[in-house]
Amino acid sequence: MKINKTILLGFIFILLAGAIFVSDILNPIIRPITYLFLMGSSKGKDIMFFGLVGLFLILSQVISKEIDVTKYLKTSIILGAVLLVLGIILEIVFRLQMGIKLNTVFCAMSNTMSSTSILHTHLLKSILGAALTQIMGPFIQSDINTGVGLYSYIPSASFLVIILIPVLFVTLILAIQKRPWFTTLLIAFFSSCLIIGAIDGGMWGTPALVGILGLYLVYRNGYYLNYVIGTIFKDETLLKENESIQPSYRNVGFSETRYLFNRFLPYIIVIVIVALRFTIALAGAEPDYYTVEIANITDDVDFGDIPIEKIANETYRVDSSYNEMELINDLKVPLNNSCDYYTVSWNAYSYIE
Repeated sequence: MKINKTILLGFIFILLAGAIFVSDILNPIIRPITYLFLMGSSKGKDIMFFGLVGLFLILSQVISKEIDVTKYLKTSIILGAVLLVLGIILEIVFRLQMGIKLNTVFCAMSNTMSSTSILHTHLLKSILGAALTQIMGPFIQSDINTGVGLYSYIPSASFLVIILIPVLFVTLILAIQKRPWFTTLLIAFFSSCLIIGAIDGGMWGTPALVGILGLYLVYRNGYYLNYVIGTIFKDETLLKENESIQPSYRNVGFSETRYLFNRFLPYIIVIVIVALRFTIALAGAEPDYYTVEIANITDDVDFGDIPIEKIANETYRVDSSYNEMELINDLKVPLNNSCDYYTVSWNAYSYIE
């Protein structure tokens, strides 16, 4: 494997991940950018993102023989979609086992507070977090939430589902081999988002949606993306390499209508999936008030300024004027070491008021 610009760029990304791990000095620069596609970016996500992008760029140059990269990209998209769907199924199974509603955020209070929901799942993250805690616990900083608090609650099938992540990683490495530089960067970026999203957020989280839809965009329209960039920057090498990956639906036999449909299909899918995500969030919302269920709460909890009202044994209500995320985070302070877990009903409307 010869050292080239792609490999050097990969090492730079990995060094950047290391710098983020040992210091917070770059946070004011990096966090506003990664926040946009990592859904409320955190230190842990930033480290994973830059480390994965760097690894994908380096490993994109390791196989010298010709392989069908399009086939492996298609396989990766299918595997990624299956992984994300299974993540949602795990959330449903988990809630049925726990006897809690589907439209709630579950917050485990063992160790540090760890939350999970169908809209933003952390069940698979808790397995990875538990493994990392065993391997390098003393080196994991307090501002990196590993989700390990959920580990004792996860369904046993989670251990089978998480095996798909290394399998997906391998197919993505095969899919990124020896491509034109622009689609190499795109696949490295989207692949990193997909893996992070599968672990932290799940199917309806921003990283997973950016990852899976981005990979599908490259699969369907990669030729046009390279063509546009190559034309803008007058990159003759990129344009020449791009000619070998023309999509099959550019064949002359295709009608103009079918050609346009195939070309713009990725954008149609993006609109449908995003609309479905918001539909689920709004349909499952409880806009009149929050229902808070607190398991095995102690008698001496002081909720301070939180406008919470007890209506039954372990069941409480909070005024809907409270922002959902603020309520979840505010509750963890008085409930620390005072309960096993608590759940909060959704209120997607609180984010748009």
